[in-house]
Amino acid sequence: MSVKDKVFLVLLLFIPISLAAHYLEWGELTIFITAGLAILPLAAWMGTATEEIAVVVGPVLGGLLNATFGNATELIIALVALNAGLVDVVKASITGSIIGNLLLVMGLAMLLGGLRYKEQKFQPIVARVNAASMNLAVIAILLPTAMNYTSQGISEKTLQNFSFAVAIVLIAVYALTLLFSMKTHSYLYEVGVAETEVLETPHQKPNMWLWTGVLLVCTLFVAVESELLVDSLETATSQLGLTALFTGVILLPIVGNAAEHATAVTVAMKDKMDLSLSVAVGSSMQIALFVAPVLVITGKLLGQPMDLDFNPFELVAVAVSVLIANTISSDGKSNWLEGILLLAAYTVLGFAFFFHPVAPVN
Repeated sequence: MSVKDKVFLVLLLFIPISLAAHYLEWGELTIFITAGLAILPLAAWMGTATEEIAVVVGPVLGGLLNATFGNATELIIALVALNAGLVDVVKASITGSIIGNLLLVMGLAMLLGGLRYKEQKFQPIVARVNAASMNLAVIAILLPTAMNYTSQGISEKTLQNFSFAVAIVLIAVYALTLLFSMKTHSYLYEVGVAETEVLETPHQKPNMWLWTGVLLVCTLFVAVESELLVDSLETATSQLGLTALFTGVILLPIVGNAAEHATAVTVAMKDKMDLSLSVAVGSSMQIALFVAPVLVITGKLLGQPMDLDFNPFELVAVAVSVLIANTISSDGKSNWLEGILLLAAYTVLGFAFFFHPVAPVN
């Protein structure tokens, strides 16, 4: 058992601790912290279960399963927050997931992989395709925001309807990217597939029913812990002196993406940068092209004012993150200094969100 697995196993103890904190009323801050720690191993087990099931059902269905459940933890947390009416927190978490994967995860992967290997290579064609998809995501959140700030008297309903239409387009594009990567141009992704197969145990076929049960149980517990996390979020962040913006952009994405962070860094240190970038950039693409549109559609169904009109400061952060990530990954090579540059960009943005003068949640 790896160190990572041992850490996640220990963190499972926070599931009963968080439930006890809730029922015994140990305080909102305690509930917030313990629920956040409890989600970390659950997200890791969900990822493992999805990968094991993917081995059994084959590459096409497996790829579709990974594409659907890859960001299930973030989606569940966002859905719970959306249902609670915390629309600004949901939008901030979308922003944070995108910049976190592009800057923090990719930066750590390039840094730690680059310290072990002088230069690491990956498919530049795939990097360019991913860059184009992320540029589309920036456009998709730029236009509703620009429309709001350049039109006088535009109604909230109009913005929601426009965002709904854009969400349909983004989901269609996401489906076509899956067709591209899994069918028509799958040869471009064969390196990543081969590396994934190396990581699997070749002699023993996973028990599909067992891992399906694990996936369902973990999903249930993530929903429960997300409810505790969101219910305690307002009071806990107020006690910590944090804003809703900083909490949504920095804290929640780290909780939801921790398992993916560990995977991307681990495979990068094994000189499997293609697979590492597919985890980091693929997760950002899934957030932008699938999770965000699903939340817009769900918001319409729930009667919550969810749209793609983001805080301009969040929009700038996403645009800057996409720009620097695309610039660094365009040549198909990476080194430790490029990892440092991505991490420095994330740190600067983190400070900016911390000091941004938004009223704290209360």
